[in-house]
Amino acid sequence: MVIGGIIGGIVGEPAASIKPLGDIFINLLLMAAIPLVFFNLLAGLTSMSDVRSFGKTGIKVIFYYLITTSIAITVGILIMSMVKAGNGFDLTSEVPENIGVAPNLLDIIMSLFPSNIFKSFAQGNLIHIVIFGLMIGITTLTLPKPKKEKLEELFQLFAELMRKLVDLIMYLAPLCLGALAAATIGEYGSKIMGPLLKFIGGVYTAQILMIFFYMLLLYFIGKVSPLWFLKKTSTLYYTTIATCSSLASLAVSLKIAETKLQLPKKIYGFTLPLGAQFNKDGTAIMLSAVLIFTAQAVGWQLTLFDIIQVIIVGLIVVEGSGGIPGGGLVVAMIFAKAFNLPLEVVAVVGGIYRLIDMGNTTVNCMGDLVGTVLISKQESKWLPESK
Repeated sequence: MVIGGIIGGIVGEPAASIKPLGDIFINLLLMAAIPLVFFNLLAGLTSMSDVRSFGKTGIKVIFYYLITTSIAITVGILIMSMVKAGNGFDLTSEVPENIGVAPNLLDIIMSLFPSNIFKSFAQGNLIHIVIFGLMIGITTLTLPKPKKEKLEELFQLFAELMRKLVDLIMYLAPLCLGALAAATIGEYGSKIMGPLLKFIGGVYTAQILMIFFYMLLLYFIGKVSPLWFLKKTSTLYYTTIATCSSLASLAVSLKIAETKLQLPKKIYGFTLPLGAQFNKDGTAIMLSAVLIFTAQAVGWQLTLFDIIQVIIVGLIVVEGSGGIPGGGLVVAMIFAKAFNLPLEVVAVVGGIYRLIDMGNTTVNCMGDLVGTVLISKQESKWLPESK
């Protein structure tokens, strides 16, 4: 990636011509991600003793997601309010006419449940697949023990098969991640200037603070060394930075959870797929940063009540990004529109969005793994091999 970035900086925009090599790598990971998620989820659930243990884990996971996402939005608001990157920004960019509307809570709940699971698999609708997997897994737990054990063995076998597929795909990682780095720096490097540079700096400052918060959670609550955790999970961050896709990186997260962290399968098989859809702290920071950037550009002074509204609406809207490269940008437009703010700033941010999305995806995936470690410590008395 370093070599690719240097080449991209020297060559400039023509380096984008090798981006298809990286796109093939992303597509291969996405190809493996859906069946990998499905069978790992089933393998994890069916290894639980009963439905009650699943319920306890689920409540803790949801609580963790709500708390960390609320903190992420708040951190984004505070840092961008201090940076003031949007002050004096000239709103001149064109924006698309139809960008959608902010979903309400009922719409989100209704969208969770698939009517045609084959269509959901074909479209790669992760949340539908997770809900279907949860229902199949819970149903399996209610079967007589001999039948449950047969299905558990079958799910474990398919999960192992998909992990082997990811191993093969990862042999392409050095070349393909280097190509993505070259294309990104070559295409977007020249666009970093003025207020956008302050905006990028503000977003990354907020995301670094969020990572620091994760490390505090690991150290004080999980009793796990942050340095040990970062060392064991480092391979994931190469992938998140280059692919900017939470879903593509999920395949790597699952592999790290099993082989590097050696977490309980019944925990990570449930928390990581769920987190890829619902726990997006990096995206939450970006959404709040775009909103404050836009508010500053038009001179809107936020009150405490406005900030509370931003946090609540942000918790709802953040679930709309799809875990694919660029998925958060459309959601950022919907977020700005929900507060009747002009969308020109969001269109400008779109020009350098991939640079921001590197941090979004990294924080999203790191947050999922941190939560999985914390829950593993509480639920299964998991201990790391080294501190």
